[in-house]
Amino acid sequence: MNTSAPTLALVESPVQLLNVLEWAHARRGGGPLLTAVPRQPGVADRRRTDPRPPADRLRIVVLPPTDPMSRGQLRRVAGIARGEGHAVHWQEARGGSGSPAGALAALAPAVRRAERIVVGDPFSRFLQLLLVPARAAELVVVDDGTATLEFVAQLGRGERLRRWHRTGGGAASRVRELAYAPVSGTARRRLTPRAGHAVELFTSMPVDPPDGARLRVNDFAWTRARFGPPRLTKGTDLVGTSLVETGVVDPFRYLDAVRALAREHGVTRYFAHRRESPEKLRALSEATGLEIVRPDLPLELVARRGPIGRTVVSFPSTVVHTLPYALTGTGVTVAVCGIDPAWLTATASPKARGFLAGVIDTARDVRRLPLGAAPAAG
Repeated sequence: MNTSAPTLALVESPVQLLNVLEWAHARRGGGPLLTAVPRQPGVADRRRTDPRPPADRLRIVVLPPTDPMSRGQLRRVAGIARGEGHAVHWQEARGGSGSPAGALAALAPAVRRAERIVVGDPFSRFLQLLLVPARAAELVVVDDGTATLEFVAQLGRGERLRRWHRTGGGAASRVRELAYAPVSGTARRRLTPRAGHAVELFTSMPVDPPDGARLRVNDFAWTRARFGPPRLTKGTDLVGTSLVETGVVDPFRYLDAVRALAREHGVTRYFAHRRESPEKLRALSEATGLEIVRPDLPLELVARRGPIGRTVVSFPSTVVHTLPYALTGTGVTVAVCGIDPAWLTATASPKARGFLAGVIDTARDVRRLPLGAAPAAG
C-alpha cells in the first residue's frame, strides 16, 4: 500500500465514504471553516473563519463490514470515488480473508506517516486501535450518522466514548471495557484538539464543536452537483431504520407503526436500511404490501438520482438531517415520525428516549408528524 499521501481517510460504511467525498469537495471549494475559540469566564463564545488548503493527494482506505448489503454499497461508492480521481484501497479486516491483527499491521505505516487523518466512526474499536500509532497534526471526523451528536456531547464532557444505544452489560463486558480502557483513552486524546493538533468536524448535524475544534457544515454540495435533480413520483416513500436490529425498538411495535404510516400517508415504497434483516423485511412486505427497496447506494444519492416520492417519511435517523440538504430545491418534503416510548424494548438503553427525541428536535426543514400517525400496537 502506498503510504505517501498526506491525507489518509479510514472508512467502514457507505455513508462514511460518501461524506469523505463531500469533505474533499468542500476543501477544494474553500468553503468557510468555523473555529470554536476556547471559552473564558464572562466571555461570550466567539468563532472565526479559518481558510485551509485543499485536501490534495487523498488516499481512502475502505475497511468493509461483513454484511453483503454494506459491502455492495461500499464497492459502488468506491467506484464513484475512483472516478473522482481518489486513490481507494480495499482492506479486509473482519472475517473471510482478513483479520483485525493483519489489517492493523498492514495499515500502521500509513497511519504513522499521514499528516492528516479523516475518520468516520470515532466509536469504532477497530478505528480506535488504528489511531494508537497516529502522529497526524490534523484529524477530521466526518458523519457516520446521528452518532455524531453523541460523540460531540461526550467529547465536550470529557467522557469515554460509548454508543448511545449500548447498555451496561454484565461482568464479562465490564472486564473487557477495563482491559480496553488504555486504547479508548488514547483515541479520545487523538480526537481532542490541543496545541499542535487540530480537530475538524465535518457534519450535517446541528452541533456546537468542543473548544478549539473546527466545524465545517456538510451541505451535500458534491451530491447536488453530481446527481439530479430527481424525477418525483406521486406516492410517499418511507425510510426504514435499524432500531429493531440494535435492540432499541420492539419488532412488533415497529411493524404496526409502519403499517399505520403506510395507511395514513399513502406510502408505496419502503427504503430498507442496510442493516435490516431479510426476515424483518419479508414480514413488513407481507403485512403492508409495500414495495421493499434495498438501495444500492446511500439514500442521499438514491434520492438525488430519483425517482423519489414527493414526500419522504422517516423515523428518527440520520436522513432527517441529510435529505433536506441533498434535496434542496427539488420540492420534496421530508417528514419525521417520532418513536413512542411504548415501542422501546425492556433492554433499550436509558438514553434511547432522549437521544431519539433530540434527533427530531434538532432537524431542520422537516415536517414533524404526530405520534398518533403511527399508533403503537395494543
